[in-house]
Parts: sequence; C-alpha cells; structure tokens
Amino acid sequence: MKIILLFSVLLIGGVLGVASCQTSRAGYESAPYEVVRSDGKFEVRDYPAMTVVETTMVGENGDGSFRRLFGFITGRNANKEKIAMTTPVFMAGSDTGRTMAFVMPAKMKMGDVPQPADVSVVVRDIAAGRFAVLSFSGGRSDEREEESLGHLETWIAKEGFQSSVSPIYGYFDP
Repeated sequence: MKIILLFSVLLIGGVLGVASCQTSRAGYESAPYEVVRSDGKFEVRDYPAMTVVETTMVGENGDGSFRRLFGFITGRNANKEKIAMTTPVFMAGSDTGRTMAFVMPAKMKMGDVPQPADVSVVVRDIAAGRFAVLSFSGGRSDEREEESLGHLETWIAKEGFQSSVSPIYGYFDP
C-alpha cells in the first residue's frame, strides 16, 4: 500500500511539474539569441532576423494592444489558425508612437504567417542585429524603463559602444 501511495504522489507531482512548465515562461518558445559578451546584468547579444506581429499602443495601458495581438494568435487571422505564444513581448517607441509585438515561433517565416483579421495588426520582419541588453525585473512602468535605459546608456558609453537604434523592451511576465 505504501508503494502505491508513494507512486501516486510521484505521478501527481510529475504531472503537476509538467503542467506548471507549460503554463510558465519555461513552457514558451523564446526569441533566440547568442550571448557575445556578459558583464553582470549587462549583455551583448546577437539576435537573428525574426518575424513579429505588431500593433500600435495608445495611452499608458496600451489601448487593448495586448488583446489585439493575443486575438491574432488565438485565431483572429485569415486562416483562423492558432499560433503558440512566445516570449518576450516587445515594446518600443515613445509616447507618440509606441508599438507592441509578439515574436512568431521560429518555424514561421514571413510567408507562413496568416494575414491578421484586425487591420491594426501587421506582420513584419525585424532584421538581425547586435544589441546591448540590461536585464531588470518588475512590472512595466515609464519610470522603471527610464531608469533602466539610463543605466544601459551609461554602460554602453563606458564600454565605448555606439548606439544606433531606439530602445526595445522585452517583457516576459509581471
């Protein structure tokens, strides 16, 4: 009886472990990258070209931008195709022109992604590139982004790097 009870506990524990992995960040495909250099919380990373679906964000709460992108991957597209969620959610731009983007799974190239049913959602490619990255935690806020960007810009200048693009923020979960 003890063996059956022990086996049952292990089986339930294993099922719960697999389920939690599938519902957490570890269960999602992430945008691929290669770390070229690491310095504490700072990294230099090479990202390959990626296909994303993107929409504009209006106001502090994004005016439903996440909901539009989530609708796209859950079937609100020309093929009514469900597409796996990936990480991170990319945000870029300033108050006058912010965007939010979901990275498409690596197996999906530009021609494979169905047309969005919502005209405010677009499919586009992001060129491959080398990026300076600062990892920080906590929820999204203008203050946290501004503070983190300041730290990153200081590190970039100290290292003698040149910055040629506006910042892109990659968020995983709250």
